[in-house]
Amino acid sequence: MQRLSAPYIAGPTLDDARHTVARLNADGKLATVDVLGEEVHGAAEAEAVASAYHAALDAIAEDRLDANVSVKLTALGLEIDLDLCRSLLATVVADAAARRIFVRIDMEHSACVDDTLRLFRELREAGRENVGIVLQSRLRRTLADLADLADLRPNVRLCKGIYVEPQAIAFQGDGIVRTSFVNILDALFELGCHVGVATHDEWLIERTLQRVADMSPEAYELQMLLGVRESRATDLVSQGHRLRVYAPYGDRWYEYSLRRLQENPALATMIAKATVLRVFPGRS
Repeated sequence: MQRLSAPYIAGPTLDDARHTVARLNADGKLATVDVLGEEVHGAAEAEAVASAYHAALDAIAEDRLDANVSVKLTALGLEIDLDLCRSLLATVVADAAARRIFVRIDMEHSACVDDTLRLFRELREAGRENVGIVLQSRLRRTLADLADLADLRPNVRLCKGIYVEPQAIAFQGDGIVRTSFVNILDALFELGCHVGVATHDEWLIERTLQRVADMSPEAYELQMLLGVRESRATDLVSQGHRLRVYAPYGDRWYEYSLRRLQENPALATMIAKATVLRVFPGRS
């Protein structure tokens, strides 16, 4: 598992993340740094994750990297103590704001959605402009959530979502999830939101490119995971698109890898193909 996961994780240390982001920047790509460690089990763990984010922000600023950070609220204690999570998140966002770095609040399983959106709104209403949110096209509620956020004109990362959810609250089947994705994307653009389109799905990439053809490159960006569809990412950059690569780091690589392989068979297939191509160049 560790060997297979290695191309998709920057490494166990912050220095690994710094080197990975510097390499991505040299290739014309932006980055999102994520500290691995979702679903902590106590306040001390949550505080340690927050400290790691402060160190990451310091490194980004010191190295003048073109990167932001992505935060999973369960890693800051969302499921332990909402007030603890609120406090830790506020300090991370304030630190990032002082350094002119953007913070993306990630979206997790459906039970976290209400609290995640609540904390995002609180930060925006407190005047924090350097913070964005993630919306998942798999969830049936997402268009309604976007309508509720419309007054904020949020900066949104749009993804399919990797969590296995019951049919009552989530679309089942790739076709309808794709359709939902496009509908949400259109709604975001209609609101004038900046959108990070996070997908490796070529069908969705092509639909996105059709929609942004006449837009300023600053109005949107494409997003991919580290180590996945790298040649396609390079092609998109060469065509003038802003492209951001999600670069997680930390010693909890196993949980990250296992969750994504178990909950997203399509991603597992992409990783398997990429692994084969690394071992047998030229195969397709």
